Amino acid sequence: MAEINSDSHSTARVTTLAALPSVDVLLNQKEVLHWQSEYGQSLVVKAIRQVLEQLRAQFGAGQLYPAQLELPALVAAIDKQLQQLSSPRMQQVINLGGTVLHTNLGRALLPEQAIDAVVQAMRFPVNLEYDIDSGQRGDRDNLVLEQLCALTGAEAATIVNNNAAAVFLLLNTLAFRQQVVVSRGELVEIGGSFRIPDIMSRAGVRLREVGTTNRTHAFDYERAINARTALLMRVHCSNYAIQGFTKTVPLNELVSLGAAHDVATAVDLGSGTLINMADYGLPDEPTVQQSIEQGAQVVSFSGDKLLGGPQAGLIVGSHEQIQAIKDNPLKRMLRVGKMTLAALEAVLALYQQPELLAKRLPTLRLLTRPVAEIRAAALYWQPIFQRWVGTDFAVRDEAMYSQIGSGALPVDSLPSHGLCLSYQGAGRGNQAVRQLVERLRRLPTPVVGRVHRQALYLDFRCLSAAEADLLKQNLNQNN
Repeated sequence: MAEINSDSHSTARVTTLAALPSVDVLLNQKEVLHWQSEYGQSLVVKAIRQVLEQLRAQFGAGQLYPAQLELPALVAAIDKQLQQLSSPRMQQVINLGGTVLHTNLGRALLPEQAIDAVVQAMRFPVNLEYDIDSGQRGDRDNLVLEQLCALTGAEAATIVNNNAAAVFLLLNTLAFRQQVVVSRGELVEIGGSFRIPDIMSRAGVRLREVGTTNRTHAFDYERAINARTALLMRVHCSNYAIQGFTKTVPLNELVSLGAAHDVATAVDLGSGTLINMADYGLPDEPTVQQSIEQGAQVVSFSGDKLLGGPQAGLIVGSHEQIQAIKDNPLKRMLRVGKMTLAALEAVLALYQQPELLAKRLPTLRLLTRPVAEIRAAALYWQPIFQRWVGTDFAVRDEAMYSQIGSGALPVDSLPSHGLCLSYQGAGRGNQAVRQLVERLRRLPTPVVGRVHRQALYLDFRCLSAAEADLLKQNLNQNN
C-alpha cells in the first residue's frame, strides 16, 4: 500500500477517525474524477479503500496524524496507490551481473526479427493450425518442422513448452512402465528442483542407474539391459562437471549397444546448440547435429538457452519416435502457442545465414563481444558511477569473467571487464554494499550486479546502447 507523506505532521496524533472521509467523498474530488476516466472506477475505488485501510491501521498503532487526513494528502496517497496498482509486475531490468543467459532475468534476448514476428502473431489471425494449400486443418509443429530437420539432420521434430516437458513427454511416451538405463553420473538436478530420477518416476518409467558417479562403462549398460528395457538415455550434465578419474561411454558406442538389443537411445542435451561454438572462439559444446549423426533416435534441448530463442522444448529424431510422442495425449497439454512458434521460426531462419548469425542473434553477439569493447564501456562508466556513489565507495575498472549461464558450460567462463565498487569506510562494509545493491534495484529501471568479497561488481558485457542511455538517465535522476 502507499506510504502517506508525513513530513509536515504535528506531534499531535489523531484520536478519532470521525474526520476520515468516505469513499464517496474522495471519489468526487476533482483529481479523482479525472482518474476514473483514465483508470476506470473499479480500480480507483480499490485504491481509495486501500489507502483508507492503511490509515485505519496507522490509527490503531497510534501513528496517524491530522495532516494525513487533509484532502491534498489523501489525493496524493490515492495517486501513488493507483500508480502501483496499474504498473506491470514484469519490468525491464539492466543486467550488469555478468551472466548472459540469466534464468531469473528471462534467459535469451530475442532478435528483432523474432520480436516483429511475435507482434504480427499477436495482432492478426495466423495459420497456426490451418494448411493454406489444402484449406484443411494443419499441424502447428509443421511451421518449424522443415527448418529444424534441415538444421539438425533429424527426420522429424515436435515442440513443447520447455525442455523439462520435453524430457517428461519422451520418457512417458517411449518407456511408460518400462526401464530406462542412465549413468549414475548423469542423474542431474537443475534449477527449480528438476531432478531426473523424480521426472522419471512421474513419467511412469523405472530408472535403472548404472556405473558410478565418475566412471561408467559400456558393460554397465549391457548388464542392465533386459526384456523390460525401453531406452538407453544420455543426459548432458550442463550444470556441473566431474573432472579427474572419469569415464563415459561415447554416444555412438551407446547407440550401437542399444541397436544390438533393439533398444532406442535418447539424449537430453539440456541447453543444446546448433553451431560449433569453437568456431566463434567459445568453449566447445556438443551440438544437436552430432547427437543425430551418432545415431540417437530422440534428442531434446532448450529453445531459450544457447539456441537464443524463446522458451521451448525441442524434440528431434526419427519419424517413428517423434510420431509416437506427438500421438501422446499429454502432448496437447504441453504444446506451445502461436507467439512461441512465431519467435522460434524467426530465430531458426537466422541459422540459415551463418555468416550473419553473430551480428543478428543477441545471445551469440553477447557471448562473442570483444573484451576491448567491454573495457571501453567500463572506462566510460567509471567516472559516472564514481560521482553517483560519492566518496564512500572507490570505483575502479577491473578485468573479470562473465558466465554463459542457465546451466550451459558451468566450468567455462568468458574474459570480460567491468567496475568494482568497494566500500572505503571503516566497518559495516557488508551493510554498505547491501544498501548500494538495493539503491541500484530501486532505480526506475533496476540494475542487477554481482556481490563478491564485500564489493559490488558490474560487468558491462550485456549493456546495449539503448540500455546505456536509459542507465545514464536513471543515474542522473537519482543522484
